[in-house]
Amino acid sequence: MAAALLANTLYSIGFVLEKRALTSLPEVSIRQPARLLRLVLGSPLWIGGSLALAAGFGAQLVVYRTLPIAAAQGIFVSGLVLLVLLSARLLGEETSGRERYALGAILGALLMVVLSLDERADSVSQAAPYQLILLVCVPSLAAGVWLYGAAERRSRHRHRLPTTGVEYGVAVGLLYGVSSLAIKGVSTRLTSSGFGTAVVDVLRSPYPYLLLFTGAFGLVMSQAALQRCRASLIVPVCTTVTCLFTAVLGTLSFGETLPHDPLRLALRLAGTVLAVAVLLSMPRHDQQLDPQPPIGAKELTPP
Repeated sequence: MAAALLANTLYSIGFVLEKRALTSLPEVSIRQPARLLRLVLGSPLWIGGSLALAAGFGAQLVVYRTLPIAAAQGIFVSGLVLLVLLSARLLGEETSGRERYALGAILGALLMVVLSLDERADSVSQAAPYQLILLVCVPSLAAGVWLYGAAERRSRHRHRLPTTGVEYGVAVGLLYGVSSLAIKGVSTRLTSSGFGTAVVDVLRSPYPYLLLFTGAFGLVMSQAALQRCRASLIVPVCTTVTCLFTAVLGTLSFGETLPHDPLRLALRLAGTVLAVAVLLSMPRHDQQLDPQPPIGAKELTPP
């Protein structure tokens, strides 16, 4: 629990610091990854945010060794509250009434997942077949990259309303979901006797290579999305997708059983369905409060 709460705090601080650093940098793009890396690595504030995120990953590794996947995700998502508060305080971001209701519904849905847990029946898995992990992860990575590219192409259309970042959040969330499964896989390999044996065991698995892929693509994609969209919306969407992906597919892949009690099973399924439904209903565009008049139109002034 302490490691999970620490991971929440580090993730929230890391995302906010990166967002604040990106607002002062020139526009970045996934089509110029080398330029993006050069710009962000030149920002001490961004480096501080990245170090906080890296420390959060370390804390997450500890959590996966002691808690079932679904339980861990339920605790991780509580960090959304801190993220929204920090975004409002340090970034000056505001959420609409509809978005606040949506975030509240997401927290409620994931609370249902937490209530479905039973420490007497839930167990922490130790391993998963590599073929099954790759079968789950490779299509998910392809879907995330494709969805991000589709959102990028739509954003370049003229006269398109500013996006809230929901599509970006879902795409990056899929990559981070794969990364979360890889972290879980690494944690299961570290139970071997002896440090050297554990390292060799990890390198023979697909997990470090999945982490390298998601780390490289996730870094470029998330920074471009953070610069364009509000952290108070894109990060909760990304976190929700990551948590649902990990809780559902991770539970099945690593063989952690679903609740046998009908009430707990209903809570877990209902919470998952509610969170997905809220994501699908969230607004895709920011409303323009002060639209510019058409070119050539005369400006009306009061008499």
